[in-house]
This record gives sequence, structure tokens and C-alpha cells, in this order.
Amino acid sequence: MKRIVLFASGSGSNVENIIRYFHGKRNSVDVAAVLTNKRGSKVLDRCNNLNINGLYFNRNAFYETDCVLDILKALKPDLIILAGFLWKMPKKIIQNFPDKIVNIHPALLPKYGGKGMYGNHVHQAVKDNQETETGITIHYVNESYDEGASIFQAKTIISSDDSVEDIAKKVHTLEYEHFPKVIEKLLSSPETAEKEVPTPPKEG
Repeated sequence: MKRIVLFASGSGSNVENIIRYFHGKRNSVDVAAVLTNKRGSKVLDRCNNLNINGLYFNRNAFYETDCVLDILKALKPDLIILAGFLWKMPKKIIQNFPDKIVNIHPALLPKYGGKGMYGNHVHQAVKDNQETETGITIHYVNESYDEGASIFQAKTIISSDDSVEDIAKKVHTLEYEHFPKVIEKLLSSPETAEKEVPTPPKEG
């Protein structure tokens, strides 16, 4: 059985979507735990409702000690999934889980990536620059924000009439549709998932 661990900083809607996707596939994929850096986060309520182990950690446990790293080593995940997780992964975790940490970004990287580019900050920038399309990028995690190798991208058309909220809804639809499927393909055959990566859009 394959095992995944999820990290989240927000309400956990992507986390719940992923858990429910694999709920009927427990013979093949086990969601071992959900970790969050937000005390009292709604994602922990979702975990309780779905009977999934939910754990909170603080900045010291993440960066200054091996607490979170030791938890991950004990869980032995085949993939670590960042589903709306905003902190940069420490070098020690990346080194212990090479090519096993995957993030989803709400834009077509390399555009609109980097520190501080998350959620509505991204969607506002997309609107301000009068883009005609946006989307999602699922990518491996390295030591720099949003610079890991791309695994999968999906696009959606946007218009000048779309509000930031409209753009967010379109991007969330792509996240819910594609993220669990890409995770499943990576667990079964990373090479197959990577072959589906379209050419990233050029900047400018």
C-alpha cells in the first residue's frame, strides 16, 4: 500500500478533496496524516470528521528541531503533498525525501511564482496584468519557492470581466479535478505522470 502525508496552512479544501478521492481506494493508498502549521485550522476539523490523523506543529518544531522530520521518517510516506502549505520546506526534509515532495501552485509557472505569491495574491496579479488564461502547476519541491521541476499543468480561460473571486473559483475547479489524479499517477508510475507535462508558457 502506498502512503501519503499532506501539509496544509489553510482551510484544507484541497486536503479534503484528496482524502475523499482516495477514500474508496484504501487498498492502494493510505493518507497517513495531515500536518498543519496553523493552530485551530479548519483543516484539523476536516481531519476529525474524516477520521484522519491531524497534527499541528510550530515554527520551532519545523525549522529548529528534527521534530517534524522525525514524524515523517516514522510515517515513511511514498509522497509528501503540499496542499496549500505556505512555509518553505526545510533543506533537511527535502534531502531526506528527494523527489518525493509535491506542491500545487495556483498559476502557470514560471509566471506568478515566488515568495508571497499564493492564493488571492496570485489571482490579483493575474487580473492586474490582464492575462487571458491562468491555471495550476503541480511540481516537485526544491529549496526555492516554486522552482522545482514541473509535473503537470492545466489551463483555464479568463476574461476581463472576471473578478479575483471568479478567477479563484476557476483555479480551484482545476485543483479539485486534477490534483488527486496526478498524485495517483505519481504513486503508480512517476514516469507516466511526468510525460503529461505540457510546455510551460513563456514569460512576458
